[in-house]
Amino acid sequence: MSTSPTVRTIGGTVLALGLTFAVAPAAHAAPEPPVASPEQLDAMQRDLGLTKAGAVDLIESETEAQAVEKKLRKALGDDFGGALFDIEDQELTVQVTDTKAVKKVKAAGAEAEVVEHGEAELDRVMDALDDSEEAADAAIAGWRVDPASDAVVVTVAKGEAAEAEDFIADAGVDADAVKIEESSENPRTYADLIGGNPYYFQDGGSWYVCSVGIPVVGGYVTAGHCGDAGSSTWERPNNSTQIGTVVQSNFPGQDSGFVRVTNSSFTAVPQINDYSGGTVDVTGSAEASVGASVCRSGQTTGWHCGTIQSKNQTVRYPEGTVRGLTRTNVCAEGGDSGGSWVSGTQAQGVTSGGSGNCTWGGTTYFQPLNPILNQWNLNLLTR
Repeated sequence: MSTSPTVRTIGGTVLALGLTFAVAPAAHAAPEPPVASPEQLDAMQRDLGLTKAGAVDLIESETEAQAVEKKLRKALGDDFGGALFDIEDQELTVQVTDTKAVKKVKAAGAEAEVVEHGEAELDRVMDALDDSEEAADAAIAGWRVDPASDAVVVTVAKGEAAEAEDFIADAGVDADAVKIEESSENPRTYADLIGGNPYYFQDGGSWYVCSVGIPVVGGYVTAGHCGDAGSSTWERPNNSTQIGTVVQSNFPGQDSGFVRVTNSSFTAVPQINDYSGGTVDVTGSAEASVGASVCRSGQTTGWHCGTIQSKNQTVRYPEGTVRGLTRTNVCAEGGDSGGSWVSGTQAQGVTSGGSGNCTWGGTTYFQPLNPILNQWNLNLLTR
């Protein structure tokens, strides 16, 4: 496209131009369908087992679901318990903690489910576990909010459930709100393997490769473990051509970074490489629901899609614990760190790390985008 990137901000909060959807009663006009590139549709067909028409329908349904969830989150207040999107039937289920709220959910066009705990209570459990993180045994890989089970799930190595039980007890949380999941997951960050289409940085005299994340005014957002604040980023290793400087970097705790482009030869544009010869436009940053489709771009393994499994995941990497990540079933490998995530054309976040690879699959986590934009007052670039 030849049009220039467009940015609108109010108090540091980014608003997308071109895809602003207002969910209203059925008598009102439906939102315009988002634009997806042929390459994005191809990847969704490959990774999600969809037809082309099915991929288009899914993006349209998820766009509508994003607007409905946002509306109900505001309307229900403390009664809002969470939300789940099912890509099979393309329906949004909104959880509530009070049966009186069911009517509002159905009136907005979503399915309703009454839950015991809900998002707010589970977030408090997450906070308590995060505060007790130093007491967690090495066998514990992490913990996350799982709206499907209305619980916080603690992931632990197989045969080590007792360690998780002790950790939960030490944190003083309601055991009824926690589930223990035994798994062979061994999360790691993705900055230590080299692939194509990279940006490079140095750490301790060695060169590492990561993937450019989400374009913002003045540069791009990436993973925090992809360079300390003050370090330089390069087009190729060995100090070839400098791209920019890492001006913000949080890792561990978060996994978020901001690279300011200092070389006028490089210009950040609101597009994502689909690794099939094309690009996907970024039109906003509306957060997709749990269960929605999501696609990832990274310089090692290219473009892959899957679904969002849960949000607010705490992950214990060897380098330290990261909180507030989103868990997916999309594959990734070393060097994909920092890369872009989108649902339809809505930017979602940047790759942090995970388990497995793109040969036999795995779990990958991304750092959600909107909290990064808000904390550093960054302005998203959009088409």
